[in-house]
Amino acid sequence: MPRFRSRSRAAPDDRLTAVRLLFDANLSPRLVSSLSDVFPNSAHVSDVGRLAADDMAIWSYARDNGLTIASKDSDFHHMSFVLGSPPKVLWLRVGNCPTDAIERVLRGHIDEIGAFEQSEDAALFIIDGPA
Repeated sequence: MPRFRSRSRAAPDDRLTAVRLLFDANLSPRLVSSLSDVFPNSAHVSDVGRLAADDMAIWSYARDNGLTIASKDSDFHHMSFVLGSPPKVLWLRVGNCPTDAIERVLRGHIDEIGAFEQSEDAALFIIDGPA
């Protein structure tokens, strides 16, 4: 069940905003093009010269460029608690699965991701398992 950490318990808004994701190295660069219809102007760390960068460099890049980090890495989960937002973190706890399964997971939670992005207080959104 997806959930996001927030300081408030406001009901999610059903409207999807323009969510711009920065896909971490543990996710396929193909997600940028396959999800461009729902997450336009997203990028993969390899697209922005951060493929070999440490987590703090990726964090800083996302923060400075208004991107939400999408990752399977728990390190960003921990950073969101320590550093807060921005950037926001979308933590995909999907295990080892094919890229098309990850695409289905993200498409299956578009409304929740939009509500997460709109929330001023939310810093971390967790999605468990493939859809």
